Amino acid sequence: MVVCVNSHQPWSSITPTLIMFQKCKTIYDVNQIHARMITTGIINNSSFTTKLILTFVSSPYEPLVEFARHIFFKHHSHRNPREQEDPFLWNAILRSYSHGCYPRGALPIFCLMIELGVCLDKFSFSLVLKACSRAGLKKEGMQIHGLLCRLQIGSDVYLENCLIGCFLRFGCIQFARQLFDRMSRHDSISYNSMIDGYVKYGMVERARDLFDTMPLKEKNLITWNSMLGGYVRSKDGLNFARNLFLKMPERDLVSWNTMIDGCVKLGNMEDAHILFNKMPKRDLVSWTTLIDGYVKSGSVMVARRLFDEMPERNTISCNTMMAGYVQNGYCVEALKLFHDMKIKARTQPDGTTLLIVLTAITQLGHVEVGAVIHQYLEGNNSISLSGKLGVALIDMYSKCGSIENAISVFENIDQKNVDHWNAVIGGLAIHGMGEMAINFLFQMVKDSVKPDDITFIGVLSACGHAGLLKEGLICFELMQRVYKVEPKVQHYGCMVDILCRAGHIEAAKKLVEVMPIEPNDVIWRTLLSACQIHENFSVGKPVAEQLIELNSFSPNSYVLLSNVYASLGMWDNVKVVRTVMKERNLKKIPGCSWIELKGVVHQFSVQDKSHPQIEEIYSMLSGL
Repeated sequence: MVVCVNSHQPWSSITPTLIMFQKCKTIYDVNQIHARMITTGIINNSSFTTKLILTFVSSPYEPLVEFARHIFFKHHSHRNPREQEDPFLWNAILRSYSHGCYPRGALPIFCLMIELGVCLDKFSFSLVLKACSRAGLKKEGMQIHGLLCRLQIGSDVYLENCLIGCFLRFGCIQFARQLFDRMSRHDSISYNSMIDGYVKYGMVERARDLFDTMPLKEKNLITWNSMLGGYVRSKDGLNFARNLFLKMPERDLVSWNTMIDGCVKLGNMEDAHILFNKMPKRDLVSWTTLIDGYVKSGSVMVARRLFDEMPERNTISCNTMMAGYVQNGYCVEALKLFHDMKIKARTQPDGTTLLIVLTAITQLGHVEVGAVIHQYLEGNNSISLSGKLGVALIDMYSKCGSIENAISVFENIDQKNVDHWNAVIGGLAIHGMGEMAINFLFQMVKDSVKPDDITFIGVLSACGHAGLLKEGLICFELMQRVYKVEPKVQHYGCMVDILCRAGHIEAAKKLVEVMPIEPNDVIWRTLLSACQIHENFSVGKPVAEQLIELNSFSPNSYVLLSNVYASLGMWDNVKVVRTVMKERNLKKIPGCSWIELKGVVHQFSVQDKSHPQIEEIYSMLSGL
């Protein structure tokens, strides 16, 4: 910043200096003007430094806040206590901490005030209580409560409300209620704080009892809306919420949106839409909530019509529509909306947007589009790959067949957490790179990242795909003995798969029999498939019977059963299985493969002749 001042106003005057400070944003800017203040002597002007502190202590720019604090402690904090009967300036410094990025910093300031004999008023206490509640300093909050009682100034309604809010933030709802009951006078804030506290901790009936005893003149929209929110979040509470909603003397957007959200969460889209149509005024929350409800109920087209009717959109509403497309399998439409969002709507995508886009790309297998998103991420310095985006990018490359790029992304992330390791190990498992997956596990431990249950699902799956029987058994033991990870059904499923792939059908059967968790139909199908491949029908027949007892609704289970019975010559049983499949309308999903050429994904299914170049493809195949 270049400092320029009006030549008609000397540097030593207050106004131009304050104007210059308002243009400061960096520590360099502050230091430049601070030096000039020292050389001109204006820094010794008490009136000026007071104005400076009050002007910049609440600035959004941290260098200005720090400078205001520095000037305060340098020129004001150690004055005679008699000169500090009004703690207004001290409270301004306290507030910069209690409402700022580092609320803990308010505690030492408060202690210094007591040590120096500075007069404390109710605002001093309210600010330090705010800091305690924000920083989770329960012990210190209790100590301040004790100090208030000792100084006999804790009976002020304003301070008692601050204490109730503090106790509720700590989760001490009984303490908050005791204080509430001891209060000589309650106002709307007292009631609203307790009702909101009960609602947040799921104690809706307690909240209702207090609501019913609350004087009518103290009830306001905050009170009614808190009760509405409590009921719509509670089990079977929507009818109570509806009755309360009808009794409300007045309603605002929050009231209407709360009711719509309650209907949406229960899947009652008809009532939600009726409420939406009756709203005197709608906002982005109203539109987005209804759209979210429709996409979650599978009515994507209805959701899109609503989306198109929106008078304005933001990133959240676009994300909701895109996520709905992806959840319902319309991944191409999700990517088109992302493109429109950037070009036409000029809405800035956020981290959630990019996660949804990467999920769509992963499902479509469009690795080239994924690479474009990767370039966008690398070119945007405000986006970090140290969180979920990095994990999604690794996952996308892995599932789109580019494990080299997945590893490259992983290696270029500076701050890796367990999710990044799990994503790359899972990718290696998909590609059958068992030995490398094990090496990554050991490197992970070496880098002081503790593996979790998902890590070992990936490692064991990799061992299965790579045929690493011995290594799989060792990793299963390490997981339990060294890393204290309790095996889940997925881990046992991986071990059964490892043993079955190696032809150890009897060992796999014994593991299923001794596992402490009830095996699911996936484990039984794995064992049954291995029995069919290795023609071990002595094990396969009881396994098939076990699958029937599970009453599985997976078409694959019934197809396997039918094949095993056919192998054993049990044709009556084959007929029964096929009949059950018809009765339950179960159809085996046909095998599918796809290939990407020049940015276009070509999909092929069994007996499918819908591809526009099918004649050329069959002609080529017949000539091989």
